[in-house]
Amino acid sequence: MKKKPALVLLLLVIVSAGAAVWHGWLSPALSLEQNDTPLTLHGNVDIREVNLGFRVSGRVAEVLHDEGDAITAGEMLARLDAGPYRHEVDQARASLAAAESDAQRLAAGYRPEEIDQARASVEQAEVVNANAKLNANRARDLITKNVIPQEEHDDRLAREAETDKQLQAARANLALLAAGYRAEDIAKARAQVAQARAVLATAQLNLDDTTLAAPSSGTLVTRALEPGSIVQPGVTVLTLSLDRPVWVRAYVDERDLGLVAPGTEVDVFTDSRQGKPYRGKIGFVSPRAEFTPKTVETENLRTSLVYRLRIVVAEPDSLLRQGMPVTVRVKKPL
Repeated sequence: MKKKPALVLLLLVIVSAGAAVWHGWLSPALSLEQNDTPLTLHGNVDIREVNLGFRVSGRVAEVLHDEGDAITAGEMLARLDAGPYRHEVDQARASLAAAESDAQRLAAGYRPEEIDQARASVEQAEVVNANAKLNANRARDLITKNVIPQEEHDDRLAREAETDKQLQAARANLALLAAGYRAEDIAKARAQVAQARAVLATAQLNLDDTTLAAPSSGTLVTRALEPGSIVQPGVTVLTLSLDRPVWVRAYVDERDLGLVAPGTEVDVFTDSRQGKPYRGKIGFVSPRAEFTPKTVETENLRTSLVYRLRIVVAEPDSLLRQGMPVTVRVKKPL
């Protein structure tokens, strides 16, 4: 009978020890919900890079910067041989000038000298026609008296009809000159002017694109081509790492998702600036779950589903480099 209390006591010791061990395993997972220990996340610095290239093809004339150079926004980085594009601009300007001149000529109508000449032709035709009519009337009177032969009578009447037509043609030509050119011709000339202007604008744009300028400030990280290289549109010549924005990509599991709402302030720690964290805010929480990336170092390696965060660093400096591992601490709200 004395063995039973000892056996019960042994079982109580084993159960207590097991409970202690189980509590020890769960304590890390429950710590954030039971105390004010900051939520610790791990991630990497994410700095945007821009691949820069020319929009037009040509031969590289100059590359003005090398890898590692600090670049300011708008600074010229490289240029192509602009000679062929200058010729295209000159040709487009000449074509535009010719089109504008032709449109102005049509809009102004015929020259006054041409109209005066047509009016004189009308007056001359009127005189000739009047004389032909007079001769024709005489012929009609004389033919009844058998004074002139039938042939002469017919010639005079034919001459009258001919001068009538010549007078009509002269008057029509005068009216045509006075009215000016057709509206359709003027509209066509104006459309050709617009087309020539568009060609000039395109040529000027191509000329402007023979220079490559920095879209933002940053650091040049790649110089892919050298002077003399022949490039096609869109080929990367230089790669620029932007100064801003500087983000941190981190991951949080579903259990702590409520602690990382957008706008939450965080501290970002790096090995190169220990004890001096960067300030940041959570700017984006992915709506999709994914497995923990292998490039992210976690305290406990696990293959659980997590959500990607984007943290905007408030005042980044040159110590933050692309891909640098960082530790993010989010304080639990009161």
